[in-house]
Amino acid sequence: MSSPDTIRIFDTTLRDGEQSPGCSMSPQQKVVMARALDALGVDIIETGFPASSESDREAARLIAREVRRPTLAVLSRCLPADIEASVRALEGTANPRLHVFVSTSPLHREHKLRMSREQVLDMTASSVAHARRLVDDVEFSTEDGTRTEEDFLVEVITAAIANGATTINVPDTLGYTTPDEMRALFQRLIATVPGARDVVFSAHCHNDLGLAVANSLAAIEGGARQVECTVNGIGERAGNCAVEELAMALKVRQAFYQLDTALDTRLLVPTSQLLRRLTGMGVQRNKAIVGENAFAHESGIHQHGMLRHRGTYEIMNPSDVGWPDSKLVLGRHSGRAAVSHRLRALGYTLEDDQIDPIFSAFKALCEQQRVVDDDDLEALMHGDVDGQGWRLASMTVSDRGQRASAQVELSDPAGNTVSESALGDGPVDALFAALAAATGVELALDSYQVHSVGIGRDARGEANLSVRHDDGTGASDAYDGTGTSRDIIEASALAWLDVANRILRRRADAAPGTQRAAAHA
Repeated sequence: MSSPDTIRIFDTTLRDGEQSPGCSMSPQQKVVMARALDALGVDIIETGFPASSESDREAARLIAREVRRPTLAVLSRCLPADIEASVRALEGTANPRLHVFVSTSPLHREHKLRMSREQVLDMTASSVAHARRLVDDVEFSTEDGTRTEEDFLVEVITAAIANGATTINVPDTLGYTTPDEMRALFQRLIATVPGARDVVFSAHCHNDLGLAVANSLAAIEGGARQVECTVNGIGERAGNCAVEELAMALKVRQAFYQLDTALDTRLLVPTSQLLRRLTGMGVQRNKAIVGENAFAHESGIHQHGMLRHRGTYEIMNPSDVGWPDSKLVLGRHSGRAAVSHRLRALGYTLEDDQIDPIFSAFKALCEQQRVVDDDDLEALMHGDVDGQGWRLASMTVSDRGQRASAQVELSDPAGNTVSESALGDGPVDALFAALAAATGVELALDSYQVHSVGIGRDARGEANLSVRHDDGTGASDAYDGTGTSRDIIEASALAWLDVANRILRRRADAAPGTQRAAAHA
């Protein structure tokens, strides 16, 4: 029976989500993800499609041993052999659910199943009855349901309920439906189908037109009380309804929907980041809720508003979804107020006339790099406006033979020339080894990316590094570096030196006798 005030979250990250190209997970990785979904508070976890592979069968068995609170579901076609295999995979599950499906749309009936309406109807009745004899909790899905003739959709759902289905899922398999259509369809089905009030209606929306979350919310407005989602919205083609977006839409607009989920939304970001690590599929920076820019502000007008009142440009608290705080990103769109605020946070107290040269230097630096961080501001405050430190004078990189070689000539902070060469597994590896030998700074590379900035003759290469540096005490600090040049290898060298110079400035600040407070006056 549908609960009037709670939405059940059916997470299909491990089944439909994993079908996304490049997102496959091993059974052991699925167990790790299932634990995280359990902690997040999802109601149902779909662990796989046992009839499709031994890997899915093993994953279902392993998860059943370790995850006991949520309902664990497996998917099955409406075929006796598939149903039997799925039930075997559910053995040992504390709260098992068998999820059976059949295609119902004219296109699928003709070209996929090659079956008539009557045959699909008979298959539905016999398969749901078979499943219900083996498992108490049976979900039935009408694949491509939103493109099915409505009179036939009513017949099929009626047959499923009559034979024991406890949840009825109506998928928008191709992401074709609009929110108004989805809302009206669920309203009519729940009003028309005999026994509809005794089961839970569910929505499963794909994102081909970018409407998965909107359609899921519309289905809820139409009476659905279960929504099938995936973390980060991963899934076939353009993906599925993103659990983080649906959950926060219901939470932020609780006064409108007057519905809740059982999710601990503070775990949305950690769960998203875990999936990214397990699959290697990144999350776009501007992705709602879990993207790096979701709570980041660079525009000067927005930053000024945020400094006065968070609600001017944010509708939720970042800590509610697992981010530590909002980020005022300092870049070329930032204004004086944001720069002054950040300098005060770093301990610098400046009068209005003192901020002018710093802000001018800041704007000049923004022409050279996209983001200005705390180390950059420290350098500006210490008078290092021109970026004195290690500088690249020249370099030569060769990638002939089994190993690449690199030779660099640098100017050190005192103006002396230092030359070093090194070998490596590729030109960039050799380059970084030569730079480490020249500067005496050892960096452990976490990530390395190159991008094109600009177009045509104005195009430049931008290199971005994420590295770790051991400060000698056993602690490891993380740094990001950026470099730009028409040559991507040179841009990589500049990014590496960007980090090295920050480390050297930090060492200088920490040296005995350094009076940083004097610079703060």
